[in-house]
Amino acid sequence: MPEQALNPHRQEQAREYTKLTRRLLLLELALGAVFLLTVLLSGLSAGLRNVLEFPQEARVALYFLILMLSYGIISAPFSVYRGYVLPHRYGLSHQSWRSWLADQAKELMLGLALGTSLVVVIYLFLEAFPQTWWLLAFAFVALLSVVMTKLAPVLILPLFFKLEPINNAELQQRLLSLAERCQTRVKDVFQIGFSSKTSTGNAMLMGWGNTRRIAISDTLLLHYTPEEIEVIMAHELGHQRHRDIARLIVAQAALMLLGFYFVNLTLNWAVPRLDFNGISDVAAFPLLALVLAALVIILAPLDNAYSRRLETAADNYALVTTDNPEAFATMLTKLTDQNLAESRPGRWAEIMFYDHPPYYRRLELARSYRREEHR
Repeated sequence: MPEQALNPHRQEQAREYTKLTRRLLLLELALGAVFLLTVLLSGLSAGLRNVLEFPQEARVALYFLILMLSYGIISAPFSVYRGYVLPHRYGLSHQSWRSWLADQAKELMLGLALGTSLVVVIYLFLEAFPQTWWLLAFAFVALLSVVMTKLAPVLILPLFFKLEPINNAELQQRLLSLAERCQTRVKDVFQIGFSSKTSTGNAMLMGWGNTRRIAISDTLLLHYTPEEIEVIMAHELGHQRHRDIARLIVAQAALMLLGFYFVNLTLNWAVPRLDFNGISDVAAFPLLALVLAALVIILAPLDNAYSRRLETAADNYALVTTDNPEAFATMLTKLTDQNLAESRPGRWAEIMFYDHPPYYRRLELARSYRREEHR
């Protein structure tokens, strides 16, 4: 059976879109760094701390909210261009301006609520346990990451997209049977209403235990065959069977521990040099944010490499479980064009930006499986 070819026009668009979004990412990173350095070194940070004459918890919360809202205003043109203009220009979104703004408001409120709570707790540790705060902060953030990994799809996704049971009984039974073969208990199969806002496609396992469910975007259900959807879900079930979420959390926790340790060293070094009132001085928050951001960027290649390894293992699981490399290949081709993904990025781009193997590597995996199958 001949392989389906990528759409040349879509791939040209993918290269343009990828180039623009990466340039925008670099500009936003530079803007964020300049903003934090300006606040830190100009005296604005110390001045804001002095104005906020409140107990530590309220001072930290207000400082963080003022800082984040100020940066949000400054970076708003980038957010609009990246989140609204470019997706509409390249056909990835047809969401109305009003709906997009409503989603941005929800994201802002959720982000500020979670971020403020997190920063307040970290500064409580800084003040009460100056020697071991970084260990306590690490433990708290790691625990929060586990909870959010479980709850975000169940509690947050429905705030942005409608979820309802799929109305295809045959496909529903096919996927439930697949989950049973993969020894994964699944309660039901749902569809996510992506088509109301975007043309992209996605699928996932949501919840845990008796509440675990399969969730597939309606943009996949509309354009993919049952065999292709089965391969997609076999990949997701492969992650479940391999306990990949737990593995990623452990790997990222190790990097997070390293990050908090370096922040602790940096704060202790900076206190006498930048005239902070101890490491729990909220005026040093821009420095804390800069160090963590720098470490995230530096360690991204390691994080991405480990993620790509897990994704490759899940692809192998999908191929073995479904024994359908043809459906796997056509699914990849459709999804690459649909989501406007670059099929063959440069090696450095792959190292720095890709947490999934690019299209050409995944396609070669399917071809290798097919060759082995026919020996």
